[in-house]
Amino acid sequence: MKQLGIALIVLGIAALVVGVVGWERQTANIDLGGIKATATEHRTSPAATVIGIVALVGGAAMMVSSKRRT
Repeated sequence: MKQLGIALIVLGIAALVVGVVGWERQTANIDLGGIKATATEHRTSPAATVIGIVALVGGAAMMVSSKRRT
């Protein structure tokens, strides 16, 4: 139970980092012969943030409940 709690906490932290940092994607908007105009989109994932929070809370709850049993 304690190992699963630690794994959930680590997973939650990783998901929060991905949700905050995000990623960038470059797209070609206009391509006229030798002239190319691109745009950079910065995206973040709100789902990763929610999953990270849920995993952190669940992992912390497992750690607290495992301490009470011993």
